[in-house]
Amino acid sequence: MDYRKEFRVKPDARVKLQKMDPGATPGIKSEADASQLTADTSKKLAHLHAKLYAESKRSVLIVLQGLDAAGKDGTIKHAFTVLNPEGTTVASFRQPTPVELKHDFLWRVHPHVPGKGEIVIFNRSHYEDVLVTRVHKLIGKDVWTKRYDDIRAFESLLVESGAAILKFFLHISPEEQLRRFEERLDDPTHNWKISESDYSERELWDDYIAAFEDALQATSTKDAPWYVIPSNHKWFRTLAVSQILTDTLEDMKLAFPAPTVDLADIRKKYHAAEEAEKSKKNSKRNKD
Repeated sequence: MDYRKEFRVKPDARVKLQKMDPGATPGIKSEADASQLTADTSKKLAHLHAKLYAESKRSVLIVLQGLDAAGKDGTIKHAFTVLNPEGTTVASFRQPTPVELKHDFLWRVHPHVPGKGEIVIFNRSHYEDVLVTRVHKLIGKDVWTKRYDDIRAFESLLVESGAAILKFFLHISPEEQLRRFEERLDDPTHNWKISESDYSERELWDDYIAAFEDALQATSTKDAPWYVIPSNHKWFRTLAVSQILTDTLEDMKLAFPAPTVDLADIRKKYHAAEEAEKSKKNSKRNKD
């Protein structure tokens, strides 16, 4: 199944997240089936990333957004583990620092975009400045609506520079979020993830959903699409994100670059060196 068609937000399409099932697993009957497909996809993804890195002409920016406990960290861990660390970077965007607040909202983002041959994953992103700031009324409607224009222009610039942009909204239900909060409380290895804001932000669920719906509608474009990924089932979320990235890389028609040396000449030199080494070993053996 082409999950790009299944989950892509069409440009200017009205988004109603409440009508989208966060527990859906289209085309998949079980976790075991998803795990096998993910393993197969991961092999392709690793090979395609090697081509992207070697070719060093284009890049990929992955944006992960979602409500608390939606699975941004888990997606990075499980969907992107196969990527070569040498050509992969994760950038996280939390509350702006005093220095960052003195600049335009994209100032802190631009230094982290991918260079040629790289994949960069944004764990939260420039979209925080039309989500959190809006929900907490730090900016007015005139500001966050103008920022949609700025974001589209920013992403268009990246595309013109050779970047493919994939933006994933990890869609979970309020019931699933609460269950995951409980897991954090019960699992000592996840206690560190607990924040005092978890439950206070949860009270603003409807406001966040409205902000996300507007942002998805305003900024999902042909070259920088949003995908709404059903994420109640972590195993399906991982599969869907992996497949969308893999299919996108395949469509880029990546190729390993041609050698920059005369291979025939290099082979001659290799064989000459090999013969010289054999001769050296034989001479030493005869002396012994």
